[in-house]
Amino acid sequence: MKRLSFLIAFIAFALAACGGGEQPAAEQPAVPPEPAAVAATPPQPADEPTADADAQPEMVEESAAEEEPAEDRPIKLAEAEPVQAPAEWKFTEGTHYARMVPTQPTVGGADKIEVAEIFWYGCNHCYDFEAFINRWKEDLPANVRFVRIPAVWNPLVQLHAQLYYTEEVLASSGKIADPEAFRAAVFAEYHRRGNRMASVDAIRDVFAKHGVSAEDFDQTWGSFEVSQKVRVAQDLGRRYGVTGVPSMVVNGKYRTGAGEAGGYPRLLELLDELIVRESIR
Repeated sequence: MKRLSFLIAFIAFALAACGGGEQPAAEQPAVPPEPAAVAATPPQPADEPTADADAQPEMVEESAAEEEPAEDRPIKLAEAEPVQAPAEWKFTEGTHYARMVPTQPTVGGADKIEVAEIFWYGCNHCYDFEAFINRWKEDLPANVRFVRIPAVWNPLVQLHAQLYYTEEVLASSGKIADPEAFRAAVFAEYHRRGNRMASVDAIRDVFAKHGVSAEDFDQTWGSFEVSQKVRVAQDLGRRYGVTGVPSMVVNGKYRTGAGEAGGYPRLLELLDELIVRESIR
């Protein structure tokens, strides 16, 4: 009898040890909510982890191999309205435009899609194209930048490139009140008045007609800023493979012109299509 009582007691002890003294979750008594005094404790902000004031901050050394080189980091493009690819492209690579491989630099950087017109003040086709391109550039998407790059081929064309950048710098400093009117006047000097502007003196006189003093002109004409811009234009013209003007380059990648596109209106349509291509890449 004593042995039986001992066995019963042993089995009861073993069962209590395996269960860990825990009841199934369904049988746990409901825990009443904490009193209001607990709720009065302000919660800690999620983005401000607490730290031991005496603890030393952990220094994490980043591997140089894990850091992306500056040129490989993605560049955020200016945002514009979402663009959908058309069901069928109207223009064909190799026929209406050429793709430059590798892609070449642009004037203003990669933050926007850049459309560049390479021109010369003495080119009658550039003169005719002015009305078309001026209307077109007034309604560009927010992620597109339009720039002009003067051709630099021979002494006269280079002189006019220097004229253009002198004009640009003086306009940016407020010395030329209406840059668009001044540009139109320079074209008119060459194509309507027969003034080839083949010397610095002749060019200075054109600026003087529009209120630019000889001192401001000479200082800007001979500046490092203008000469550097001319050198960049010469280099870009070579990189883009431009052999005639007006030529259009989209984002340093596509080169085209009115001859390839089939006229000025078609050229503007082609520019719009190339912008779409670059917007959805």
